[in-house]
Amino acid sequence: MQDNLRIGIVCYPTYGGSGVIATELGIALANLGHQVHFISYDKPFRLDLLSAKIFYHEVTIPDYPLFEYTPYELNLTSKLVDVAINEKLDLLHVHYAIPHASAAVNAKKILETYGIDLPIVTTLHGTDITLLGKDKSFKPVIEYAINMSDVVTAVSESLRSETLEHFNVKNHIVTIPNFIDLSLYDIKTNNLLRSNYANIDDVLITHVSNFRKVKRVYDVIEIFEKVSKVISAKLLMVGDGPERLAAEQLCRAKGLTDKVKFLGKLRDVERVLIISDVFVLPSSTESFGLVALEAMACATPVISTNSGGISEVNIDGKTGFLSDVGDVSKMANDTVKLLEDKNLLDKFKHNALVHSKSYSLHNILPQYNRIYKELCQLKKNK
Repeated sequence: MQDNLRIGIVCYPTYGGSGVIATELGIALANLGHQVHFISYDKPFRLDLLSAKIFYHEVTIPDYPLFEYTPYELNLTSKLVDVAINEKLDLLHVHYAIPHASAAVNAKKILETYGIDLPIVTTLHGTDITLLGKDKSFKPVIEYAINMSDVVTAVSESLRSETLEHFNVKNHIVTIPNFIDLSLYDIKTNNLLRSNYANIDDVLITHVSNFRKVKRVYDVIEIFEKVSKVISAKLLMVGDGPERLAAEQLCRAKGLTDKVKFLGKLRDVERVLIISDVFVLPSSTESFGLVALEAMACATPVISTNSGGISEVNIDGKTGFLSDVGDVSKMANDTVKLLEDKNLLDKFKHNALVHSKSYSLHNILPQYNRIYKELCQLKKNK
């Protein structure tokens, strides 16, 4: 069997964790010599198309007067069939059950009529289970997509358990955690950049998210307000989304505008995380919490909730502190506890950095590579 494969990757091209993981995975696979074909409605924001082994195929969405709503899944299915045939793909790795896995399963069925067997690896990232899964109208489609995939992975034990609890899954689900390329975080603290946001006596607290309701950005502001009454502090809010305007208005109402800076979307969040003293993530749930791991890779302790997979990443009392959802008083007190004790803060910073290395790309990539090759060997043996 050939060592180098032709792999199709289907993902969202946006700033969310699934898009980041899918893109970094594809880049790493290309560096191993595999030919990687990204298939999406836009180019993933971290994707380097100058690599000889990386290709991008855009899913175009024509405006058909017949349809009131654009049938993206149909267009994606057709594109998958086209790319699989013309690029001679060995397998597909799709991120999210719907619409990506469901489209892939439909494409697989169509390809069988051409005598082509295309194995599907589906990775569950969270929202497809925790959000869409709560809508009963999607349940049969999600179950079908999961059960018809050749291999299913989940990014945390928490997500794996939740999937098995809420869906009639017959397929085995393998837990493969998210990862980071540690080389991206091998940077030094930029004191000049830090001075743009904080005075020399200030501590710097950071939050990064897509500002959706699940991220509880108002809690971030409540926590910061409590902390800033005890310690001279500044807050950086990185990202954008539906809750941003209301969060800005809350800062104005509380008189915090001179202490809180909204930076919007950033490509290189590590430049901000490396200058931060503490990272705050009070989400109502996190299937994994990739941005928390990114903070740890920058030696930044994490104050987070204990819901979902985040408790598998942030180790309470070691890399940061965990709290129940909505317990802003405890999260504020934990933040103050860290920031007032330099020795404790330095210890947590060290622990966070060391712990992040267990999630290195070097450790996780072989797990995917092994799955791909086993699938292709099974296909060859049929």
